[in-house]
Amino acid sequence: MQRPIKTYTLEEATRKMEHYCAYQERCHLEVKQKLIAMKMIPEIIDVITVHLIEHNFLNEERFAKAFVRGKFRIKHWGKGRLSFELKKKDIGKTNINKALAEIADDEYIEVFNNLTEQKAETLKETNVLKKRKKFIDYFLYRGWESHLVYDKAYQIIK
Repeated sequence: MQRPIKTYTLEEATRKMEHYCAYQERCHLEVKQKLIAMKMIPEIIDVITVHLIEHNFLNEERFAKAFVRGKFRIKHWGKGRLSFELKKKDIGKTNINKALAEIADDEYIEVFNNLTEQKAETLKETNVLKKRKKFIDYFLYRGWESHLVYDKAYQIIK
């Protein structure tokens, strides 16, 4: 026996999405996916999205800045990974650049240097080339710029 599909009126769906956006910063793509999951028709999705933007529940620039701050401070992602993840969420290049500009250059380099020191200590590999490769792969995956990573790898791992 299948459960009946929950349906929402325009008002119910709007209130639900207001709460969804107020709880945490969201991008347009996340809101659209949520509304599609709620079985809303495309016209209603557009109406609700416009309502959320007009009432400042949804703001892509604010989302991008919050995303960058959080992922940089908590997960220590580099600018490459941050930019990639925002592009996956259909955030515009202008908003991505504004968000990345929020990271101070000196803070960015300081975090990178601290991470590299920690990572170099934790690598147990005895072969210098393998150790250097693991080090480089680790930081490139996290989106740190290749020139920083390679310079630091050859500086630290000898």
